[in-house]
Amino acid sequence: MNIHKTKSRSDGFLQEGFNKKKAVNIFQPTHNPLLATMQKAGKIQCLGKKPWPQINEINAWMLSAETATFMKWGGLGMVASELPENFNASFGRQNHAISIITPMYTGNTGKKSASFDGKTYCGSETYAAEVTKIKSIKVPFFNQRKTLTNYTVDFYHGLVNGVNYIFAANDRFFSINPHKDNPSTQDGCYVLNEHNINEVERFAFFSKAVYLLLKECAEGNVNTLSCPNILIANDWHSGAMAGLCKYDTVARLCQNAISDKTAEILQNIPIIHIAHHLGYQGWDFPNTARILNSLYEHRAAMVFKNAKAVKNSNPRTTNTLIVYDCYNQSSGNFHLADRVVTVSKNYMEEVSKELGFGFDFRDILKIRKNHRTFFGIVNGYAKRLISPNPKKIDYISDYFQNFKFKVYDENSLDKKLNNKKECIRLLSLLATSEEYKKETIPLIDIYKFRDISKLADKADKIPFICATSRLVEQKGYDIAAKAIIKIIKEKSDARQEFPIFVLGGAGDIEQYKLLQNLKDDVEKISKKAAERIFVFRGYRDEFAYALQLAADFYLMPSRFEPCGLTQMEAMAKGSLPIAMSTGGLVDTINDCEDGFRTEVFFTGGIKVYGSNTKAQKLKNNVNAYADTLYKALKCFYVTPNVLRLMTVNAMKKDFSWTVPNGSVYQYYKLFKTGNL
Repeated sequence: MNIHKTKSRSDGFLQEGFNKKKAVNIFQPTHNPLLATMQKAGKIQCLGKKPWPQINEINAWMLSAETATFMKWGGLGMVASELPENFNASFGRQNHAISIITPMYTGNTGKKSASFDGKTYCGSETYAAEVTKIKSIKVPFFNQRKTLTNYTVDFYHGLVNGVNYIFAANDRFFSINPHKDNPSTQDGCYVLNEHNINEVERFAFFSKAVYLLLKECAEGNVNTLSCPNILIANDWHSGAMAGLCKYDTVARLCQNAISDKTAEILQNIPIIHIAHHLGYQGWDFPNTARILNSLYEHRAAMVFKNAKAVKNSNPRTTNTLIVYDCYNQSSGNFHLADRVVTVSKNYMEEVSKELGFGFDFRDILKIRKNHRTFFGIVNGYAKRLISPNPKKIDYISDYFQNFKFKVYDENSLDKKLNNKKECIRLLSLLATSEEYKKETIPLIDIYKFRDISKLADKADKIPFICATSRLVEQKGYDIAAKAIIKIIKEKSDARQEFPIFVLGGAGDIEQYKLLQNLKDDVEKISKKAAERIFVFRGYRDEFAYALQLAADFYLMPSRFEPCGLTQMEAMAKGSLPIAMSTGGLVDTINDCEDGFRTEVFFTGGIKVYGSNTKAQKLKNNVNAYADTLYKALKCFYVTPNVLRLMTVNAMKKDFSWTVPNGSVYQYYKLFKTGNL
């Protein structure tokens, strides 16, 4: 490996292409105490050497690219809305509060749209907020022509569900109107937009805008906004925050560009980074120099030369701001945040042990875990929103017309059988009426649906199994398909009714083809079995909800699942998960008590979970999942009383944020003490 000095211009910017030699830095000893502070920052933060401040009244800002209220694409948007809402409801009387700071997106992707008329912001998730302007600031950032340009960001305030929202508005960076070259898989706040701004650049700009707003607050220049005493960075999108607070502040001090008082405030705000899925990190190789120069301006070379990582065994992560030769937005927070939290305890163990989960940050996270600066807190969920409830079920019945789904709970599971019958009739109607299909699920593609209405009368004898996760490799639909084939070939029993499988979701066309092939392959083995396999592509909340109301089981053959929310939704509806033993699925599903989990789990051919004996016997995830699927089916056929008890247990389980010792209380303890 070549070792060279970092290329920098005389004006303090990093030269374009400085990273192309794929080299590591030489960190020179320094007699400058400020630069020494910068070089030691990574080690101090990872090892927890910095005392946690005394915080009497929590005033936290949660930085999030997504919120379930205004722009949601996944689980991190749910956390961004529900954690502050539940925290404020629980602790607001004690003058503790979390505010949300998020971009004010405007535009229309075709699937998501948002607008602002100067008074009311209408997000893409049906919510609207009356807002007032707080402050306008100039944010220096390099444009496409590599000219440092001052972009105006207007900050607005709105109140929604007991939470103060601070919106950052800029038409260039936060437009979601797609570029003509936007990939079909990119949508919502992740589009390559009309101004050729990609997601990494967008959120680097967002982080810098928030940093400069913090600076204005620390200097007392924002009358209506007090400086927070905690920053919560929700995943990689705000991964540049710690570098700005810990590095840029020091670099400004070196240049006498900031007062000692302001610098002290900014350096000492604790930053808690929430890592959802480490596979998403915010990479951008072509724009590495431009983004670093945008964040740190003419201080970029100074910062980069002193951005020394905590000692670890990975030569790709010796500098906190890039991984090997590439800008990586997660990297700054993983090295420099005061605490890192991930969304389940078991996922914390996985990412700090296995390269397949922790990637380049495994060693750093292991150091953090050992020094108590890395924790796992399972995501909460509002059970009242996911349990069967009259308002939602009446709506589902009305939506599908002439169907009568019933409300049920753990004490009235016989009514769930009615819903299974209704869903069998619904699938049959979708199979036989193209007009009805277009009216009720117009954006969902279906493949060879068959009329199985005759099965409704013996629904109690037929297992109903569904999966409505995204069609992506992570969700393991290929594993499920191979397991289903394996069971049909090796363990079919003509005396038992073959299950109904309904599998699909929005996502990759190749994953959809995989499911189509499953149906075709099963048809070669058994036409009777194949007519009970329904595969689709697309998503409609009403359809997914109806399936879970009907299903006895919910498939989750995930290759990884940091926390998982769909298993919580399914359990609340009495649909028992059949899951891999990975991530949050281990923390939320008790095998053979309220769901089924594999006895062993592999990644990259390496056993991650389970005994060596089981690993030697089952050999791979397909065998392990087939074994677990068969166990669940056997329980349905042979011991229905046991299955009923498991269903009762699953429906009683409560993952709400505010249950005793629930997630909101764990976050409260972390905010107050820096520990759990």
